[in-house]
Amino acid sequence: MIDTFPRQNARTRRFTCGAPRNFSIAADGSMVLFLRSASGDDAVNSLWALDTATGDERIVVDARALGDAEGQLTEAEKARRERAREAGGGIVTYTATPDTSKACFVLAGRLYVVDTASGQTTELTTPGNAFDPQFDATGNNVAYVSGATLRMSGPDGDRLVMSEDGSDMPDPESLVSWGSAEFVAAEEMGRGRGYWWCSDGERLLVERVDASPINEWHIAAPVDPGAAPRSIRYPQAGSANAAVDLAIIGLDGQRIDIDWRPGGPRNAEGEPLWEYLASAAWGARQNPWLVVQSRDQKTLAVLDIDADSGQVSEIHRQTDDAWVELISGVPRWTNGRLMTSVLVDDTVSLALDGTVFSPAGLQVRRVLQSSNDAVVVAGGYDATETQLFRVSFDGAVTAITEEPGVHSAVVGKGGSVIISATMAAPGSTATFLRSADQPSDDDDGGHEPRVITSHREQPVLSPKVAFHIATEQSINAAVLLPEGDHAPGSLPVLLDPYGGPHALRVQKAQSAMYASQWFADQGFAVIVADGRGTPGRGPAWERAVQGDLAAPVLDDQVAVLHELATQYPQFDLTRVAIRGWSFGGYLAALAVLQRPDVFHAAIAGAPVTEWRLYDTHYTERYLGHPATDAAAYDRSSLLPLAAKLTQPLLLIHGLADDNVVAAHTLQLSRALLESGRAHQVLPLSGVTHMTPQEEVAENLLLLQVDFLRSSLGIQQP
Repeated sequence: MIDTFPRQNARTRRFTCGAPRNFSIAADGSMVLFLRSASGDDAVNSLWALDTATGDERIVVDARALGDAEGQLTEAEKARRERAREAGGGIVTYTATPDTSKACFVLAGRLYVVDTASGQTTELTTPGNAFDPQFDATGNNVAYVSGATLRMSGPDGDRLVMSEDGSDMPDPESLVSWGSAEFVAAEEMGRGRGYWWCSDGERLLVERVDASPINEWHIAAPVDPGAAPRSIRYPQAGSANAAVDLAIIGLDGQRIDIDWRPGGPRNAEGEPLWEYLASAAWGARQNPWLVVQSRDQKTLAVLDIDADSGQVSEIHRQTDDAWVELISGVPRWTNGRLMTSVLVDDTVSLALDGTVFSPAGLQVRRVLQSSNDAVVVAGGYDATETQLFRVSFDGAVTAITEEPGVHSAVVGKGGSVIISATMAAPGSTATFLRSADQPSDDDDGGHEPRVITSHREQPVLSPKVAFHIATEQSINAAVLLPEGDHAPGSLPVLLDPYGGPHALRVQKAQSAMYASQWFADQGFAVIVADGRGTPGRGPAWERAVQGDLAAPVLDDQVAVLHELATQYPQFDLTRVAIRGWSFGGYLAALAVLQRPDVFHAAIAGAPVTEWRLYDTHYTERYLGHPATDAAAYDRSSLLPLAAKLTQPLLLIHGLADDNVVAAHTLQLSRALLESGRAHQVLPLSGVTHMTPQEEVAENLLLLQVDFLRSSLGIQQP
């Protein structure tokens, strides 16, 4: 059987199977731990080790040898994986000691510790359904979350650290949990953890989440009328968030409650200013510390907590008229000094104790590591690439990567693993580089780069991309064409955007263009464009969508289409379609509703159709609070536009989606029906926002092409 791209793309889970991931580097640079599955269509990840001196790789833990590697996941675990966009199975995450001599992980809800040198694996006693295990500083004890409780397992056995009622087995229906991150933290803030060890191994900073203030929604399973709907707590825009509290918990039973919100500063209405716990840390620092945000996200602060008294003090504050963006890796402490992000000359820059040290124009996307005199960042001067840089605190910049592409890294004291995806080769390459100050006994000094083996499959297609800078806005765009020569006006056009905040599609990496190339191979001229609101271009570019998520993003797609048509006479502007998922689905539906003169068909996958139904942290950042900024929500909603539909529209939605719930599509469908507008709806039973199921992922691509051909009058080749 010869693979088609839709079959291969689905079978390999979008080419993620077989690739090394989740790297941990020994402090002396001698070993790298990582996860990898056995082949390009095997989703079960096992734990592996690289000997950096020899380049030899060996399996440390074979997930399948421990039993049911996939396991029967609880609803809570499914939700956590959805928040993390985790498509793999087996060991999906782990934690290692600094010397990588031991690692702990969860498999099918059971907790294990492994000696990485011998591979001896020990299952620790737990009450079941463990997740997020973390070693203390000694490496002897492992804290973990089970249900709504925080627990610890070690040489003295398993014990309860904290539960709401002090019971080992609290009410499973309880809406109060200890040690877990709340929904908006995991979905929107990049924080999936709810507890943090102190370096003495005797205390933890622990988050208490009370979800009872949040609206209760229900996710039904219509294909099984006997199944009860699943209850979720969803913080829709304008409604209450979870109540988040903190406490320092000693292993001796001492508890110090942290008054980080009620006793702090107040807003104009007299309410506590701080709404969101963006991040927290403790580690080797004497006191734990927090990064917090106001509800409108225009104010961010760093709070210091006295570990003995629980007293909270504010040590840093940032404000912005639009919003203060959360930048991964900052704020952070470096040798006793506080590093923060700061906006200078339309650049996301870095400052140390308030003094800016990174240069104008270098947009910092993530801070990966810091030392006494420098920091390693991911970012760059061109949003189509992500490069790695070492930026000294005196302002000197050294490029770590230079080849056009998307580069990331895990940086440790003993070395770095650099992960690079480019247009020169499919997939990505993970390479270990030992730190220059780490000695080694082997002949080459131990500094020979080590490429970590990937079992990822080679795609059956090869993207052929022309990159452009289009319109007076200098929008990054890409064009992909079918093979061969094409007469003027012979190619129907398909726009394939995401187009919204926090995500880029025009990237100089083959893997970013696989699906777009496949649509091109079906006979379309495909355009991908990143307009205003997308990241990597500076604060002014991102803030262009403040108060209006509709007009700027749609105007940019139309402008790019028309300009590129002057360069590609083969475009047929009488047959133009658009497709997208999530925000891209919203943009696709918006395009066909607002500009039927330009777009002649649209496929909207999991679209946000009414922003009042999306979550607080994301939506209110751009549109404000619906009680005071109703006009912004009205401008951005698709529901009032339903009567304008005159072109074919296909709506696709997973009925198990708990991120963009199916009510978005169903409400738009109802509005279209009430307006007498014909449209198509494809409900996906049991499918979430990720669409991980193989059959669904494969057939979704095939059905979309069929819809486009039918809608645009294209004959089946």
